[in-house]
Amino acid sequence: MTMAGRLPESYGQEGGANLADILERVLDKGVVIAGDIRINLLDIELLTIKLRLVVASVDKAKEMGIDWWESDPALSSRASDKELARENAQLRARLAELEGGRERLREEAP
Repeated sequence: MTMAGRLPESYGQEGGANLADILERVLDKGVVIAGDIRINLLDIELLTIKLRLVVASVDKAKEMGIDWWESDPALSSRASDKELARENAQLRARLAELEGGRERLREEAP
């Protein structure tokens, strides 16, 4: 009997449990993948792209000090509420300024 066409034992039914264990460990510990891409032409650097990828659970990311999604209005309702409150305050200040200018014009009119 030949081994051709037969998968190794690690790809059998136990593979799903192993994959789940690996994923749990990765999310628990966190993984950082870093790399740079440089494009040169005749020893002149044209483009450099720095790639950094962090794969971790939300709790682990917060432990590492990564929480940018909490201040991104597209991802956090709290952030969008803060942004709306800031815009509202700016609009109210601008409206008060315009109304004050209108009142001054009325007072100056003959």
